[in-house]
Amino acid sequence: MNVVGLDQVGSQAAQTKSPTTSSMGKDDFLNLLVTQMQNQDPLNPMDSTAFTAQLAQFSSLEELQNINETLGSVGNSQNILTNSQAVDYIGKRIQAVGDRLDLAAGQPASIEFNLDQNAAGVYVRIYNQRGEFVKDLEPGALGAGLQSVTWDGMDYQNRQAPDGPYRYEVKAMGADGNSVSATSFTDGTVSGVYFKNGQAYLTTASQEIPLGSVVQVYE
Repeated sequence: MNVVGLDQVGSQAAQTKSPTTSSMGKDDFLNLLVTQMQNQDPLNPMDSTAFTAQLAQFSSLEELQNINETLGSVGNSQNILTNSQAVDYIGKRIQAVGDRLDLAAGQPASIEFNLDQNAAGVYVRIYNQRGEFVKDLEPGALGAGLQSVTWDGMDYQNRQAPDGPYRYEVKAMGADGNSVSATSFTDGTVSGVYFKNGQAYLTTASQEIPLGSVVQVYE
């Protein structure tokens, strides 16, 4: 007599167990409808309008699924087209949403940002790559819209800051004492393109910029 161990029984049960699903597709809906028609009382059939309504629901379900598949294909094609156009940015200077700036050859660096409304006071704080404080700029009151502040490249001790990438943050306050929203921008010349998780990134001398963050391109 063959003896089957408990571990073998558990293994066989796991293999024969059918997978379950929490959602119904159009095939499941059609099977239910056919079963319902086969098992109705022939002496007291269901109202035909009920079947008509169910068939209409089935048709609508199928059309919605087809539309969803079509939209998915269109979206994928659009992403491929957009990413393929990213190579056209190579060699061009771009402006994008970001908080990075580059100091080169000890020359002044321009910091650009957009204010949602008039500000009674604006404060720009600059940090180096290690996150260390470098300089505070206080341009004073500025109006709503695109604004530009120049950093002369000197640190808070009035020493020339080394060349390289820096990060900045903008704080603005309205006349009523409430904060004013500010959007900061970064720029650079695109030297290459790479793709990650279906997204295109533009590389400059010191940073990687998502293609979707670009707001302006210069020749």
